Amino acid sequence: MQNDAGIHVRPSGVIIGEVKDYPGTITVEANDFSVQLNNVMGLLSLGLVKGDQVRLKVEGPEEQLFIEKLVRLFEKRYDFPQKKK
Repeated sequence: MQNDAGIHVRPSGVIIGEVKDYPGTITVEANDFSVQLNNVMGLLSLGLVKGDQVRLKVEGPEEQLFIEKLVRLFEKRYDFPQKKK
């Protein structure tokens, strides 16, 4: 994980948006928990922070290509602009 703020709501939304139409099953494991990657709340429940090790499992069509896409999504730095107060 490269994000200084971890995988919070906004990066979770980007990740889910990219994988929501995948016809197979995606499992994410971290910190002794695992979730099916099919909604933002499931991903957020892992509480991913910078430096966490994540294990990804894909079952379905074109698994290797899709796992590579997932790795890029989880390693991406999501530097969203700060909200103005």
